[in-house]
Amino acid sequence: MKWKKLVTYLLVVGLIAIGTSLLFHFTVPKAQPLLTPVDKLAANDSKKSAIDYLALGDSLTEGVGDETARGGFVPILAGDLEDRYDLSNLVTKNYGVAGERSDQILKRVKNDEDLRQDLSQADLITLTVGGNDVLKVIQSNFFGLSIETFTEPMEDYQERLKDLFAQIRDLNSDAPIYVLGIYNPFYLNFPEITDMQTIIDNWNKQTETFVNQQDNAFFIPINDLLYKGLSDEVGIADTEEGESEKTAESSDTERLSDSSTTASDESQSSTSTTTDSSQTVGNNITNNVLYEGDRFHPNNLGYQLMANAVRDEVIKTQNYWLLEEEAK
Repeated sequence: MKWKKLVTYLLVVGLIAIGTSLLFHFTVPKAQPLLTPVDKLAANDSKKSAIDYLALGDSLTEGVGDETARGGFVPILAGDLEDRYDLSNLVTKNYGVAGERSDQILKRVKNDEDLRQDLSQADLITLTVGGNDVLKVIQSNFFGLSIETFTEPMEDYQERLKDLFAQIRDLNSDAPIYVLGIYNPFYLNFPEITDMQTIIDNWNKQTETFVNQQDNAFFIPINDLLYKGLSDEVGIADTEEGESEKTAESSDTERLSDSSTTASDESQSSTSTTTDSSQTVGNNITNNVLYEGDRFHPNNLGYQLMANAVRDEVIKTQNYWLLEEEAK
């Protein structure tokens, strides 16, 4: 029954996202990051003075849920790097499209000439991919979901990821690629569906294994940053009485086959701002790093946490993107 509630919530979230997406672009003022970056690093005489940063992916790259309307983690990361390294210019190209799966991102990389041109000139690349692939499995198999249901889709996803990397490397053999993992937005409302966390963990492990086998590629996990909220808090009760709800810890594998869904695929939305996944309607538990409008996408604080995680990896690997070619 819990899976029925989950997939019902996917439909509700999709409708909410369509109705609120225009607010991000027209009515929400800009705001400063909620977390302060660490001090700048020492300048390097052989570093580049200007950097081209290309962000590719789904709604996490587009920045859906960022109430400041700045574009999620991408501009936070770009601004931090520009200040930290005293760059004369950091040009950001954001190719995030909400709702896209790996096959759709791959299609753009193959066919979008502007994207291909910008990829060829990028000094560093970030990639968010996979969340909508998981959602598609849930939507397509609601009569018989289990952990095993994700085995074949994961293999297909791995092949597309391999093709995606090949396409990018054919255009740009040097730029480091930072691949962000996916996260479980359902945890606080459905902690008893332990299979969902297993699915997310397995998906991330497979992606990390592939990325680690590539040259100049780095995997950045984000699940632990987001799925419980900031400071590892198990949510915030949102009822008038303030009563906390207890949840079971048993596996929900046997309940997977009892699920159903009427959620529509995000990629068919004309606004391109519907959700990748979400939580449930009934539990009234909020996650303080997820956008309250859909309880799936990160809010400004969530995107700041993501930006910090990417920033730390980018700093550790600065020689791959910051140094002039002769200094590498």
